[in-house]
Amino acid sequence: KGKCPEDGWDESTIELFLHELAIMDSNNFLGNCGVGEREGRVVSGLVARRHYRLIHGIGRSGDISAVQPKAAGSSLLNKLTNSVVLDVIKLAGVRTVTSCFVVPMATGMSLTLCFLTLRHKRPKAKYIIWPRIDQKSCFKSMITAGFEPVVIENVLEGDELRTDLKAVEAKIKSLGAENILCVHSTTSCFAPRVPDRLEELAVICANYDIPHIVNNAYGVQSSKCMHLIQQGARVGRIDAFVQSLDKNFMVPVGGAIIAGFNESFIQEISKMYPGRASASPSLDVLITLLSLGASGYKKLLKERKEMFLYLSSELKKLADNHNERLLDTPHNPISLAMSLKNLDETNDAAVTQLGSMLFTRQVSGARVVPCGSVQTVNNYTFQGFMSHANDYPCAYLNAASAIGIKKQDVDVFLKRLDKCLKTFRKEAKQEKSINEVSDSSTATEQLED
Repeated sequence: KGKCPEDGWDESTIELFLHELAIMDSNNFLGNCGVGEREGRVVSGLVARRHYRLIHGIGRSGDISAVQPKAAGSSLLNKLTNSVVLDVIKLAGVRTVTSCFVVPMATGMSLTLCFLTLRHKRPKAKYIIWPRIDQKSCFKSMITAGFEPVVIENVLEGDELRTDLKAVEAKIKSLGAENILCVHSTTSCFAPRVPDRLEELAVICANYDIPHIVNNAYGVQSSKCMHLIQQGARVGRIDAFVQSLDKNFMVPVGGAIIAGFNESFIQEISKMYPGRASASPSLDVLITLLSLGASGYKKLLKERKEMFLYLSSELKKLADNHNERLLDTPHNPISLAMSLKNLDETNDAAVTQLGSMLFTRQVSGARVVPCGSVQTVNNYTFQGFMSHANDYPCAYLNAASAIGIKKQDVDVFLKRLDKCLKTFRKEAKQEKSINEVSDSSTATEQLED
């Protein structure tokens, strides 16, 4: 049926299935005689076994989704993977999605492919409207495609950084809708930035007849992000949304899913990909979803949501203990931020030093964001880079509850963070005492004089 099985398969069943697919490829035929330049020859048995002898990759030179006559097994693998992934995207909340395909590139390059496809539809366009998010790959995806990003600064509402809809519409009017390739919005992001106002952006795109591409990098795991995409498509316009395989399905880096609501446009994107492609990302995600089954994946989504609530409550307690606070970002369903005001006031290097301390203590993924850092990316200079704003009010630390996180991860992280912050407090007290003694000695000397 081309759907994700409700219950996961055991490993031996999956391996049997993959071997059956592999023997349908010509390079594995017993009497095969290959005289072409691409015959699926692999000199290392280890490499052949690593890929289950599915060597021909996916697609043809003119279409990454096309069937290869001499690689029926690999072609079937590709079709099944795309079908199963489409089923899982619907399961995760975007129920009206009509088409998708796995592409062997990470999110940034997959976004570039979408922009390049739109180029043929809008040959006059040179600008991409982009509500700011300080993540290099999504910014570079527009530059690589040859377009000029028009950065829309976010507005601060409480602690949250949200989409400035008035600025988006004003920029469309000033540049002219025909000169704009698309609006490039974001769902999953680091707090205190929250997902873009997708519904409102989708309505603006529909009103001005401008395409809308959504960077949904790690949003499949969030029912809130998927709901925003579903609603945006219902009330307005979303042409394609792109998500990472590794972040949402716990497979190696190197693949993404390009999905949308207009099957012909998604096919146009797949035809834009030049040449054949590696089957590894498709193979990895198919094996993973067959082993989990729909019930297993839904269980992981439920556990992630529970861990988000646990991380949120425990990080708030820790923040209170250190006279800091958990920033109030209710619209961000994955990432959290804790202020580092006291640390920032200690000295300029303290915030970044905390990041180093956590990393050397094997805490990965936590980001510390100092105030006022400046970064130039492809000749564009960003003030307050990493904080998604020119001058966010305070330095802060990020932590995320992503799919696969365990209670042990949260507990160990909080324990190590607590220890690092106590070290800073102890050093600050010692420095204060030294300064007080020094000031007292100077005062005594002045009196004696």
